[in-house]
Amino acid sequence: VQVEESGGGLVQPGGSLTLSCVASGFIFHIYNGNWYRQAPGKQREIIASISRGGSADYADSVKGRFTISRNDNEMTMYLQMNNLKPEDTGVYYCNAHLASTDLWGRGTQVTVSS
Repeated sequence: VQVEESGGGLVQPGGSLTLSCVASGFIFHIYNGNWYRQAPGKQREIIASISRGGSADYADSVKGRFTISRNDNEMTMYLQMNNLKPEDTGVYYCNAHLASTDLWGRGTQVTVSS
């Protein structure tokens, strides 16, 4: 039972990245999916959520720039990130949530710098 992120890296301001989160060992489509971010020296914060039905919600800091999506057939969740800013730098974590169960990935580093 796990989720695993990929797709992080170094990108210049204004650039784009797409993060992926692959689920395995559980019934992914009944879980809500979330992306969290932990910036250096700060607490982990939720930045995007997608429900089982596909409804999405975003933190104000990323609204209009990031898009969360999911493909339940492939048991994968995505985070498309556009117009990246230096303040988007951090470790991005995938989370699958259902009732009292939370499944976390180990995170993928995103660095936005010129």
